[in-house]
Amino acid sequence: MPKFAANLTMLFNELPFLDRFAAAREAGFSGVEFLFPYEHPASEIAARLADNGLTQVLHNLPAGDWGAGERGIAILPERKKEFREGVDRAVAYARELSCRQLNCLVGIVPEGSDGRLLHHTLVDNLAYAAGELAREGIRLLVEPVNTRDIPGFYLNRTDQALALIEAVGSDNLHLQYDIYHMQVMEGDLARTIERNLPRIAHVQLADNPGRHEPGTGEINYPFLFRHLDAIGYDGWVGCEYKPATDTVAGLGWLHRSA
Repeated sequence: MPKFAANLTMLFNELPFLDRFAAAREAGFSGVEFLFPYEHPASEIAARLADNGLTQVLHNLPAGDWGAGERGIAILPERKKEFREGVDRAVAYARELSCRQLNCLVGIVPEGSDGRLLHHTLVDNLAYAAGELAREGIRLLVEPVNTRDIPGFYLNRTDQALALIEAVGSDNLHLQYDIYHMQVMEGDLARTIERNLPRIAHVQLADNPGRHEPGTGEINYPFLFRHLDAIGYDGWVGCEYKPATDTVAGLGWLHRSA
């Protein structure tokens, strides 16, 4: 079975953030991920990881004003300086947390914007970030997101993300494949993952509809877990879902998969 990482932004969220690490370990997870670490000193997070024997699998680059609805700034020409400062900040956290992957949420397309300029800005920013991360031995990821959950998000499909990766031309830029988002947008999950396995560095899951835990919707997760093993996927699977009730009550799928 794959290695599962608890997404602490969404799981155990009845607890204060720094208490979620122990809860994840107690529930049987060996790795964790979350959206952003920046509200807490890196030293505090590192201590929670060490105390609980957890691997920090992934976090995101700074993505603008999340509370105001921003979902990344990498496509915005006027925010290039802020983006590059964010890369430096993310690398500093990743270094202290021994995190070897950072995801870039690229952003929502502004109304009336020049699509060619957005693309050029994004390619330039990703090339910069991929180079900076490579010097630290950290992989850069980009993630397509469905248009229902984040209307207007720039990346929506696997082939679009892969074309972007080719345009950047860095061997340190990889695909983060979120099964839930791609079920909404395109389906054909098993064949898409297998076909693009060399470019996929991280997988995330949630069931559809509802974005709850595996077994609550239409996706055949037992089959997909076996498929990931069969095709040789050796990375982490991040559990980025909203528990249908509370986190622990909904973890039967994890124990059955162990």
